[in-house]
Amino acid sequence: MKPNEVTGNIVAFPGKKPQQIGFDRMELQRILDLYGRMVAAGEWRDYAMNFTRECATFAAFRRTADVPQMRLEKRPALRNRQGMWALFGEQGQILKRGHELAGVLAPIERRLVKAVDD
Repeated sequence: MKPNEVTGNIVAFPGKKPQQIGFDRMELQRILDLYGRMVAAGEWRDYAMNFTRECATFAAFRRTADVPQMRLEKRPALRNRQGMWALFGEQGQILKRGHELAGVLAPIERRLVKAVDD
């Protein structure tokens, strides 16, 4: 299947909803690059991904049996509103929303720089 701007990454047949939303290769590369750097800094140890009809989710954990320290959601249905990307904190609060992945990941990037400098 080829990418489609309307549904995110999966082409939907006319009149049907997509089976699931996913991350494209560049998005996943950016997310996993950040994850690898956070693992190297000793901040994260595990991750999980979930793909549904409405959103694709990436969650990073400090410990395996813990609540996610960070959760990133991609919701293409919100693309024309507040942006399809949302970053959630440990207690479920929204840390950042936006149209661009790089801007939404900025708070985590800043925390990484601070952790490496300490």
